[in-house]
Amino acid sequence: MDFLNKTVVVTGGANGIGRCIAQEFLEKGANVAVVDVVESKLSHEKLFQYTGDITEENVLKEFTRLVLEKFKSVDYLINNACMSRKGILTGCGFDDFNYVLKLGITAPYMLSLLFKDHFNRGASIVNISSTRAFMSQPDTESYTAAKGGISALTHSLSVSLAGRVRVNSISPGWIDTGAFQDSDNYLPQLTNEDISQHPAGRIGHPMDIAKMVLYLCSEDAGFITGQNITIDGGMSKQMIYHGDQGWILEK
Repeated sequence: MDFLNKTVVVTGGANGIGRCIAQEFLEKGANVAVVDVVESKLSHEKLFQYTGDITEENVLKEFTRLVLEKFKSVDYLINNACMSRKGILTGCGFDDFNYVLKLGITAPYMLSLLFKDHFNRGASIVNISSTRAFMSQPDTESYTAAKGGISALTHSLSVSLAGRVRVNSISPGWIDTGAFQDSDNYLPQLTNEDISQHPAGRIGHPMDIAKMVLYLCSEDAGFITGQNITIDGGMSKQMIYHGDQGWILEK
């Protein structure tokens, strides 16, 4: 996959999955523009960093302006940024709920709009959704709603931008992002149970997501658009009943 001198925009690229994605594109020779509320530890001559909150329209417009001023056009937009402010059981209120929606849905839409006329031929948008878009734990409404929204936005954009930009999403499951956070001495604290509940036999790594992002942006994926790719080690496909394989429901 050849990404030499391609231009990539990654939201939430300072830490976690976004940082891994940005790092992989840089290693492949791409120009990378990262926007996040904190500055990344990444350092590279082809990296442009902008610190700001993309729930604010002026930040989105200023970031877009600076990216185009520096790189002139864009090849790939990776809408990764999102967070949780929990849900109905802990009283997630109007402002908190809407903040997550602005971060997880409005910002990806607006960046797609702002870059729409500046995408190069063969361009691709990859939205980072989540298995939370179609399965839940209690008290996760803000994040779940945002991920459900970005999944729907994906297929809508793929039709609107047909023939110009391919648009897909990835739904990660349990991804251990510790090695791509602030700590330089991260040691996983995983149990045998954590691992064995995944049919793949391990927890996910940010590289599992980054590799799929690069594939979906490549010419090899030229016939793929409007799709969601679930990367969760098979966890969402495993049916669980009380008493099955040692699983016990406690309430």
